[in-house]
Amino acid sequence: MCASNDLLKLFCKGLNMPTVKDVIIKKPTEEQAAECKQWPIWTCEPSTFDWAYTQKETCLILEGDVTVSDGEESVSFGPGDLVVFPVDLECTWQVKKPVRKHYNFE
Repeated sequence: MCASNDLLKLFCKGLNMPTVKDVIIKKPTEEQAAECKQWPIWTCEPSTFDWAYTQKETCLILEGDVTVSDGEESVSFGPGDLVVFPVDLECTWQVKKPVRKHYNFE
């Protein structure tokens, strides 16, 4: 017998909902970093909050330490990382050290 939470997970997997495994974390090329530096800057103090991506977001982390979880898995990133979040990802951000990032939504 499945618990209701298990059924929801199975349903979402059937819909190919993204998970944090779909988050791309890499070091940018010099060209990518230069492009990112044209984007707006977002900052956040240490905190924990839920977030749902209605658009794809690409960001270049300038400062901070963050772990993002989907309830099953988690990924962490920090200064110098280029991070791409897929559309429809629902996750929880845990900002461990103040974050400063360039960001762009598509």
